[in-house]
This record gives sequence, C-alpha cells and structure tokens, in this order.
Amino acid sequence: MMHAQDIKRVVLGGEMRIEQLVAVARYGAKVEFSKAYCERVNRSRNLVDKWTGEGRVMYGVNTGFGALCTQLISAEEMRQLQRNILLSHAVSVGEPLSVEAVRATMFMILQNLGLGYSGVRLRILEMYKEFLNRGLTPFAPGEGSVGYLAPEAHMALVLLGEGKAYVNGELLPAKEALGRVGLEPVDLSSKEGLALVNGTTSVTALGALALYDMIKAAKSADIVGAMTLEVLKGSVRAYDDRLMRIRPHEEQRKTAENIRTILKDSMIAKHYEHYRLQDALSLRCMSQLHGAAKKTFNDALRTVETEMNSCCDNPILWPDGDDGEAISGGNPDSSYVGIEMDSACIAATAIAKMSERRNYRLVNSKLSEYPPFLVRHAGLNSGLMIPQYTQAGLLNDMKILSHPATVDNIPTCADQEDYVAMGYNAAKKAGRVADKLEYVLAIELLSAYQAHHFVDRQLSPGTVTQAVLARIARQVPPIEEDIYLYPPIQSLRELIHSGELIRLAEEKMGPLM
Repeated sequence: MMHAQDIKRVVLGGEMRIEQLVAVARYGAKVEFSKAYCERVNRSRNLVDKWTGEGRVMYGVNTGFGALCTQLISAEEMRQLQRNILLSHAVSVGEPLSVEAVRATMFMILQNLGLGYSGVRLRILEMYKEFLNRGLTPFAPGEGSVGYLAPEAHMALVLLGEGKAYVNGELLPAKEALGRVGLEPVDLSSKEGLALVNGTTSVTALGALALYDMIKAAKSADIVGAMTLEVLKGSVRAYDDRLMRIRPHEEQRKTAENIRTILKDSMIAKHYEHYRLQDALSLRCMSQLHGAAKKTFNDALRTVETEMNSCCDNPILWPDGDDGEAISGGNPDSSYVGIEMDSACIAATAIAKMSERRNYRLVNSKLSEYPPFLVRHAGLNSGLMIPQYTQAGLLNDMKILSHPATVDNIPTCADQEDYVAMGYNAAKKAGRVADKLEYVLAIELLSAYQAHHFVDRQLSPGTVTQAVLARIARQVPPIEEDIYLYPPIQSLRELIHSGELIRLAEEKMGPLM
C-alpha cells in the first residue's frame, strides 16, 4: 500500500486506487482530467442533447423522480427540474461532514460521472475539479442519508450559488465562497441535477477513508502488539512459521512474519523465549486475529476499488454508434460497499478488543510483573490506570457500532424504493470505528512505551522497538509521577493515523506484510 501523502497529483481518466482518493481528500493532491476523460464526458453529453431534441422519454430528464417517474416534464421545464432536485433533496441534517469527507465525495462524483455514461457537461465537472484544487468545500450535513441524494444535493447547490461552503476554514454563503476562489455560479442543464446526487459516491468516499485508516491501524497493531509481547516476556515461538504453514491463511502467516521480523534482534525476546510454556491468548493469537481482520479489510479493499471504478448512476446512457439507449436500473444501490463496511467494523473491533486485553496485562501488576499501573509510587500516583478505562469506553462504543446497518430496511418514496441498502450508514459508522481503533492502539502503545522503562537495562529491545521508543520519547517523557495524559494519547494516535509509526518500523525492517 503506497502512502497517500506522497501523491501530489491525480489524473482522472484511468483506474483509480484508494490511495489516490485519500491523497486528494486528506492531503490536497491536485486533480486533472485526461484527454480520454474529457472525450468520454463530451460524447455522453452529446447523446443527451440529441435525445432531448428528439423528444425521447428518459427517467429524470423529462420525467419526475422516484415514484413521480410517470409525470412528464415539458422541454421548457427540464432545466428547472434539475434545480428543483437539488433544492428538494438537500435535506440531510445535523453535524456537517468533515472537509475530507466532502472532498472525497466530490472526487468520487468526478470519477463516477467521468466514466461517460451520465450525460453531464464537462463544464460542471470542471467546477468540482476547481472546488478541489482551489480549496472550496461545500457545507454538507451528514445525518439522514440512506445511501445517496441528500449530502450530495447540499454539495451541488454550491454550483448554483446556493447553500454554504468553506474557504480557508471560514463558512460562507455559496456566492461569496465562489467569489473568494475566483468562480461564478453555473446553471444546470438536463440530467445534471439527477446525476450529481445519484449513486454510491458518498458511501464509497466515506468507506474508502475509513478503510484506508483501518488497514493502517491493522499494520500498526502488529507493531504495537509485538512491542507488548516483547515487554511482557512473551514467546515468539507462537509465531513460528511451522505453525503458520499447517494453517495456511495468507494474512495469518504474513502477520506472524511481521512479528518475528520486528522482534528478530530483540535481546529481551531472546532471553524470555522459554519464560512460559504458553502465553495468554492475547499474546499468542495476534497472527490469527490480526490476520482474520486483515483478510476482511483486503476483501473490502477489492470491493471498494471496484466501486470506485464503476458507474453507479441511473439511468445510464449507453452509446451505440451515433445513437444508443438510456437504461434504468439499480446501480446506485450501495450494498457492496455497505456490507463490506459492516464487516470491516466487526474486524476493527476485534483488533481493538485484543489490544485492550494486552494493555490490561501491561497495567495489571499481577500479570505484568511491573509496578502497578506502570508507575513507581502507585497510590499517590494512578499512573496508567485510567487510560484502560478509556479503552473500555471506546471498545463499548465500537461494539455498538459493529451492529450491521445493512440488515435494516425502511421503505421510502411511496414504495418505489421498497428496499433500501443503508450503505451510507455503514460507511459513516466505519469512520467512527476507525477513529476509535486508533485511540485504543495509541493507549496500548503508551503503556508499552512506559513498561519498557522497567526492563532490565542489560537486555536491549529490538531495533524496531528502539526506533519507536526514541520517537515517542521526543514528545512523551518517562512517567515518574502523574501527568496530564490527554496530550500523549493524542500524539500517539497521530503517530498511528499519519502512518508515521509504520514508516518508522519499515525503515528498520523493510515493508510490513
């Protein structure tokens, strides 16, 4: 997996990867259109103009939407129809989506409509491209979508000079925001309003961001877990490749290899290799649990990247020579990404539950053989007692969020939409789960860091552990007495979230598997 922050430019028109989406959404990579992209968009638009000129009936072009699809719209009213769909559909409420979530959604709208089956003018897509490149981010409340429509409508309103948008962190009326970045409002033409709100764009965007962080967190869990195994005098024998070969799950075997490599030159691990006949499950089953979670994430990644490179519009405009056909179907359904995100939440929570158990062993003197709560003068000092409470609270939240969203169904649109996928809800909660997982791992990392201060100084930790400990020590001094713990937890979470922890390890051991 390449690092998204290393990508500075993304050219739309070919196959897209999750790292490119994150590069644009989170790190501000610039967006460009290839020649092929522009040609596809223009060809598709020509079909709309041709067919509307011929008076063909096309859903959402010269008909109403949803259950109103039998209502014909006159040629004079088709432009108004596209404006109306944005005004009537901009009904998501509550807290706004983050800047990176909105940017990711706009990126997905460009990718989806740029495949050339939607009939949107290139001018409209160029506006979204400029939003991304000039730092204008539409205001889009994030609550109340069942899979599409509402947040996307809030975003699209800004094209018209309606709604609100952020520029340099300031929330402004849309017209003022456009002016700040040198843009003017545009009018929509036939099919465009529908295309801008349709599909799985927000679901895929939110899911991709969450999954990217979960994959990083899983690799980070190998590093953190290996450091805990090391300092708790655990045995690397549980990660012997002979054990892995007779249960040949690829992710399990690669995780075991990660742990062996991280600890290969650890004097601590070597000294205590036979300290116990058998360690607790949280110390000897990392390859099994982390591996199973990684398998789930890898499956989700394949699905998400397939969706990223799919047309999820309705209707699609299929070209056939100089003519073609408008085909209505169900490609805006979000089941693929939604089900994978539900599964990813369960996998992430499983990693967190094992991390909490390892941390519990670190701070419990009866299990760690270190001072209570990893502080010398316990009683007067609470040490790292309470961060484990934080883990418990986070883990409880994660368990609640792991209930699948996609098993639910609430019919909408006068039973025209009698089944609803709820993929948006699955993707949205996946982001919350990913965030909580990073904090759970950060707290274990803090305990592992502190515990290493009690190890026999004649036994040096492994090279990877040394690099991580040295990096943490730049911001977190050894805890000799109670300190304000929020800043260290935040800094260690950022170490995980940014991918720096992985980079530190890989500089010493090569790529993590």
